[in-house]
Amino acid sequence: MAKTTKPLCKECRKNGVKLYLKGRRCETVKCPVDKREKRTRKFVRRKKISEYGVQLREKNKVKIYYGVLERQFKRYFELAKATPGVTGEILLQFLERRLDNIVFRSNWCYSRRMSKQIINHGDILVNGKKIDRPGYMVNINDEIQLKPNSKYAGIAKETIEDYKQHIVPAFLQVDEEHCRIKVVRHPVREEVALPIDEQLIVNLYSK
Repeated sequence: MAKTTKPLCKECRKNGVKLYLKGRRCETVKCPVDKREKRTRKFVRRKKISEYGVQLREKNKVKIYYGVLERQFKRYFELAKATPGVTGEILLQFLERRLDNIVFRSNWCYSRRMSKQIINHGDILVNGKKIDRPGYMVNINDEIQLKPNSKYAGIAKETIEDYKQHIVPAFLQVDEEHCRIKVVRHPVREEVALPIDEQLIVNLYSK
């Protein structure tokens, strides 16, 4: 499982955007990103970042957001590059199709780290088969459900209740009562929740 050993809140502060790495804490006043935005910092000189630095930061932001390692991310890029279409958009589509992202964006858990844990414990079924790989890429018409009598069923219902204001992307059809998800189509660029300039990543890998 892809892990980061760095302090999670520090990663959000460094990137200047909420990456929702700590689940419920990111929704409270304790979120350091919100605190930082409230501060007024006048006459602070910031070191100018090079073009390469900007591209590298954008790539790292996406890696941390989706919880993938460098080798995994490079593999996704090479796969996107070999697929007909706009490389950057296809890259994001592949990342959105990861099973851990699908479980998280369906509001079954508070963070992607929690969704990885649920999957690693074998509590997620895809088309009736146990899948314990968070990076499993779902396809159209795949049906995902929580294993019957799963110990995470209570957490899933609690999260669904807490996150009622969170919009589930339209490429997913969620049955909240029975904890089931159906993938009705592939995600599109507009459904990526994180503000990303994917062309910077394409330019970085194209050098």
